[in-house]
Amino acid sequence: MLLLGDRLLGTPVMSLQVGVKVAETIEPVIDPRDLIIVAYEVDGPLLETHPKFIRIADIRELSDIGMIIDSSDELVELDDVIKIKEIRGLSFKLIGMKVVDERGRRLGKVEDYIVDTDNFVIQQLSVKGGIINSLSSTGHLINRSQITEISDTIITVKSTEAKLTSLETKGDIHRTYNNPFRKPTSTQPETTTVD
Repeated sequence: MLLLGDRLLGTPVMSLQVGVKVAETIEPVIDPRDLIIVAYEVDGPLLETHPKFIRIADIRELSDIGMIIDSSDELVELDDVIKIKEIRGLSFKLIGMKVVDERGRRLGKVEDYIVDTDNFVIQQLSVKGGIINSLSSTGHLINRSQITEISDTIITVKSTEAKLTSLETKGDIHRTYNNPFRKPTSTQPETTTVD
């Protein structure tokens, strides 16, 4: 199922062992190398130490009542899982990152993202332009296949204008459009016979 990333913030983490909410999600831990959520930082009154994390691999199910885990023993500390510690140490924050195309044209900032809850892979970025751009545009949805590079502060995506310009200079672009549902018109006028 595809969900907006912010819908998973504040999600209850439910324990099957005790049958109650043991925590709730605060922030995702996103691997910038492949845009996969590897864990969520969680918080709650039942937690003895902070910060605590829930690994995506330990979530049994994501349902209407929240993320379901076997027990509160599934919640790990920062030093318990090397990968979480390494990725969190990068201080990567996807929301608010600048997005530019390959030509350097600024498209906006990441406002949200769409995540596939089957594998927690971020599929699309929702990019909102600045104040001036927002008057003429509602924003962009950028598929993960369009991303060419992710740095500490900027996400670079493929530029569609570069391809269009190269075709126009070669003279290969045609401005005629054919409607596949319309029958071809005959060059001769139709004749009807009236008795």
